[in-house]
Order: sequence, then structure tokens, then C-alpha cells
Amino acid sequence: MYLFFFEESWNLIPTFLLFILHNLTIFRFLSTLIVCKQTKMNFFNYKISKILIHVLFWALFIFVSLFYFSDYYWAENPFLQYLSILVSIVYVNDFVLLPFFEKKKWYALYILIITIISFLATQLYCNVFAQCGCSVAKCLSDYVWQTIVPIIFFSFVWMLFRYLQKKDEVEAIEQKHTEMELKFLKSQINPHVLFNNLNTIYAYSLEKPAQVPELILMLSNNLKHVLYESNATFVPLEKEITFIDNYIKFQEIRTEGIKTIEYSKQIQDNHYMIAPLLLITLIENSFKHSTMDTKIKIFITLDNEVLTCKCVNAYDASKETEKEAIGLQNLQKRLELIYKDCYELKVTTHEEYCVTLKLQLV
Repeated sequence: MYLFFFEESWNLIPTFLLFILHNLTIFRFLSTLIVCKQTKMNFFNYKISKILIHVLFWALFIFVSLFYFSDYYWAENPFLQYLSILVSIVYVNDFVLLPFFEKKKWYALYILIITIISFLATQLYCNVFAQCGCSVAKCLSDYVWQTIVPIIFFSFVWMLFRYLQKKDEVEAIEQKHTEMELKFLKSQINPHVLFNNLNTIYAYSLEKPAQVPELILMLSNNLKHVLYESNATFVPLEKEITFIDNYIKFQEIRTEGIKTIEYSKQIQDNHYMIAPLLLITLIENSFKHSTMDTKIKIFITLDNEVLTCKCVNAYDASKETEKEAIGLQNLQKRLELIYKDCYELKVTTHEEYCVTLKLQLV
């Protein structure tokens, strides 16, 4: 009696465990695929991934089903005879029914049709292939899983890949939009910086022509940075600081006897990367909107991967217009697009106009 109980238990438990192992293996593969997608580690494209999932599912599913019907010979096995019909149902659903009803968003009707198909297919299996002679309820309780499991599983796989593809499309559109917006914003910065430098060189060519070659060399370096190097999303911090140094030298010459410039920087490590032409917006605004015979203070420090740029200047609040704030508005947009939650921009207008920008460098 105990031996009979053991034999019956052994016939049920392995089948149940194999079925669980089958599903866990498939979902483990799917979870690995999603992780690879999220970490940008796309070892397979979508088509190859889907083929692997389908092959793996059918191999394990057929193995479990044959183990369940191990009392039959291969030629007489009802599941193998029913398999061609099951595969047809699954792929008609995958390529025809699911895409059509998902596009129309007729989800309730889709569920009803799949339920009817599963019911009819199970009855066909019981009465034609297995010929078990059991009741409708008994047939459904014992064999409906053979039809409904593949349909549900591949419907889930189809929706998962549909979601991933749509997500890729949205990300591609957003990235393209971001690139276009960044190019537009940077194109508004470049002319202001270059025109000011050209005006300075012109003035010196009339008054101090001996110093013009050095200024032209500095302008050449700035042009190289603006026209070529700034096209990248990030540039070396050292190049950006050199660009700012040259700009401030131009301003010292240009505003000599009119404004006083206090410029200091404390940067011990230049191996970091930074988005180009961000700091120059703050610095240029300090010169553009400061009043005559005042001091302009510019401080740039780097501490624990956080770059701080602080610009302080006297200003005339009565002359501030909405147009003059465009530079900071563009800067805010660029910071939001590139750095998102990794920056802090603070503007105070008490006795002096003070703008402080903090960036988490990469």
C-alpha cells in the first residue's frame, strides 16, 4: 500500500515540478533580456531574442507534456498529434489576433475569443485525439492548460516586446529632439562670444597693433573650441577653463579703465568632463549687465566632483528687461536637458546681481 502511494505521488510531483521549472526558466530568460535592455547591454536584437524564447518554450513545453503522457508510445501520443493544431492556434493569435485587437483596443472581445478558442481546442483534443470519453468539466480541468498556457505565455511575450519597441521609439524621438534643441541653444550662444572678441581685436588693431597677433591666437583657440569641440555633449574641463581664461583676458583688455575684474579659480583636477559653453553664459552676462566703474567677481572652484561657478556684479534693476534674461533661460533649458537633477542654479538680486551654478561633473 505504501509502495502504491509512493508510485502515485512520484507520478504527480515530478510533472508539477517540471512544469514550474519550465516556466521559471522562460521567465528567467525574459528577466535577463529586460536587464540587458535597461543597462544598454543589447547582446541580441529583438528578432533573435524572440526566436530564442520561442524555441526554448516549445522545447521545454513538449518535454513536460511528453513526460505527462509517458504511458503512450510516440506514434500514439495524443499530445504530439494535437501539437500541429496547437502551434497553428498560438501563431494565428501571435501574428493576427493579438496585433489586430491591440490596435483596436478591443481587449474584452479578444479575451472572449481566446476563451472560446481554448474551449473548442480542448474539446477537440479530448474527443478526437485523446478520446478520453470524459465530461466537459473533466476535460477542461485536465487538459485546458495545454492550450491556454502557450497562448497566455506568447501573448505576454508579444506585449513585452511591443512595449520595449515602443519605448525605444520614444527614446529615439526624445534624443533627437534633445539634440536639436541643444544645437539651437548653443547656436544662440556662439555669436555673442565671438563678436565681443572680434570687437576687442578691432579696437587694439587701431590703438595697440603690436598686441594683435597674441589676441588673434587666443581668438583662434576660442574659435576652435566653439566651432568644433563644443559640438560634443561633453568636453574636457581643462579645455572649457582655457576657453574661459581667454575670454576673460579679452574682457580685461576691452573693459580696461571702465570695470575691474576679480577672477579666481581653484581646480586641482582637470580630468573631469563638462557640457560645453555653460559657464560662459554666466560670465558673459556679468559683463553685459554690470554697471560702469564697478567690480565684476568671478569664482570657479572644484570640490568633490562638484564644480561651482559664482558671478557677482553691480547692476541697475530699472534697466533689466525680459530680453536680457534670455541667456539664463537658455542656460536653464540646457541644464535641464543635460544634467537634470545634477545641478543647482541660484540667482539673487539684493544689493548685487549674484548667479551661482553648481554642477555634478562626470
